[in-house]
Amino acid sequence: MMWPYTMPEADYLTVPPAPDETGPRGELAARTLAMPAHANPSGDIFGGWIMSMMDEAGAMTAMKHARSRVVTVAATNMAFIHPVKVGDVVCCYTEVVRIGRSSITLNIEVWVLRSGLGERMKVTSAEFTFVALDEAGKPRPIR
Repeated sequence: MMWPYTMPEADYLTVPPAPDETGPRGELAARTLAMPAHANPSGDIFGGWIMSMMDEAGAMTAMKHARSRVVTVAATNMAFIHPVKVGDVVCCYTEVVRIGRSSITLNIEVWVLRSGLGERMKVTSAEFTFVALDEAGKPRPIR
């Protein structure tokens, strides 16, 4: 699980968005630094690494709401808008779209701070759906 951010960290993450964006929707669920191991030879971060980070951030949010283990059942409507570069701070924001009987759908947006301190920009978004599981691994109702 993720620990709460300190006030200086929260202030740091409130960098104004680029002029063409209104800013992230939802809560900050995860952030990390894009490293060379996550990149192709040109220095662009692999899309699969970004999707994995989105899945992890979404799972943490879904577990908080479901109060149980969850599994990913779908990721839809994903489009990469801008490349992510080595050295960018990658931030995942999650917002609940709907909660069903045993599923929860989240909108997940990824924003980056260029070189960790530059302009903030949205690089991708998608809808992820998770299903809550009981101890036996079977779908269970979300209360």
